[in-house]
Amino acid sequence: MALIVHKYGGTSMGSTERIKNVAKRVAKWHDAGHQIVVVPSAMSGETNRIIGLAKEISAQPDPRELDMIASTGEQVSVGLLAIALQAIGKQAVSYAGWQVAIKTDSAHTKARIASIDEAKVKADLDAGKIVIITGFQGVDELGNITTLGRGGSDTSAVAVAAALKAQECLIYTDVDGVYTTDPRVVSDARRLNTVTFEEMLEMASLGSKVLQIRSVEFAGNYRMPTRVLSSLTDPLIPLEEEANSGTLISFEEDTHMEQATITGIAFNRDEAKITVLGVPDRPGIAYQILGPVADANIEVDMIIQNQSVEGKTDFTFTVPRGEYAKAMDVLETSVKAHIGAGSIVGDSKVSKVSVVGVGMRSHVGIASQMFRTLSEEGINIQMISTSEIKISVLIDEKYMELAVRSLHKAFGLENA
Repeated sequence: MALIVHKYGGTSMGSTERIKNVAKRVAKWHDAGHQIVVVPSAMSGETNRIIGLAKEISAQPDPRELDMIASTGEQVSVGLLAIALQAIGKQAVSYAGWQVAIKTDSAHTKARIASIDEAKVKADLDAGKIVIITGFQGVDELGNITTLGRGGSDTSAVAVAAALKAQECLIYTDVDGVYTTDPRVVSDARRLNTVTFEEMLEMASLGSKVLQIRSVEFAGNYRMPTRVLSSLTDPLIPLEEEANSGTLISFEEDTHMEQATITGIAFNRDEAKITVLGVPDRPGIAYQILGPVADANIEVDMIIQNQSVEGKTDFTFTVPRGEYAKAMDVLETSVKAHIGAGSIVGDSKVSKVSVVGVGMRSHVGIASQMFRTLSEEGINIQMISTSEIKISVLIDEKYMELAVRSLHKAFGLENA
């Protein structure tokens, strides 16, 4: 008998009929002798609806009150799923995050988990119950309800699995695993049987929406095997077949890295580029530019500083497209005159495309093959960033899908 954590996304919980199917699937695992904890999201669209109501009242709702109302979607889900399980003869009990308790910091709307008290959950499991815990939320040291940010139910599930020392965390979603790239862009994209935590972390950070990046960080840090699989299959398919389906996110030592140089092609449309021209080339100038941007809670990604010419340089970086106008305003009002920059220009129609793979550590020529492929398609590279297992380029948005298709073919990712 193993302890298994199931996580179900909003689509999986999107109607009472789908909730009944989730109950059947959970019951099947419980009938096989496993202890089961379930972490569901709010029903599809519910969190957006609730936040929309708040913004009809105020353009900038108080974050504490936003958390108070946003957390209700998951509370509805856990209650409905408990009722569905009870209706088919299972003992089930639901808890809000604060009842467990899942302790977080006080950063409302984007809190981070500090600790989980697993005693109550373990007692219920030992009593033969199925335990259902709200995803996406917790409670701070002052007793305020907090939420973990969009997609936070993934993080909740992995954190609960780690706290309970579960055998595996199963992330059920509306796709059947992690693919070499988005099948909507490349029709012959291939589902991966396994992917390492490092690769999944890079792919999540680079735009893959299968898992929230913080959940992958948690899984890697706590060495929690995590599987992505579909909740849209028949809930009563044989357990062995289901347990080996989808994509297992595991450890590099468990994979055969020599067999695959590149694991996938990731991309992100949500990019904007900003260049501060004519910057004095002196120590501390990067901080003087990016410090105010960070203080405005704007994330910076790719960064390039050009070679100095007559004591002046150009400083370029990327930000999320939704933060582009805010970043430009910060630079114009708080940075430009202070540092003596010439001007500030930007482009909100750029995209990032990346090749990812742990096999890059033992293979050479990946960058040259990537750059040659893009060159042959007439695609100009505006910025480049690298890590041990990824190479990212910034290109004009209109060439993004062409770049993804070309690189997917060039690295032979359509082949099993």
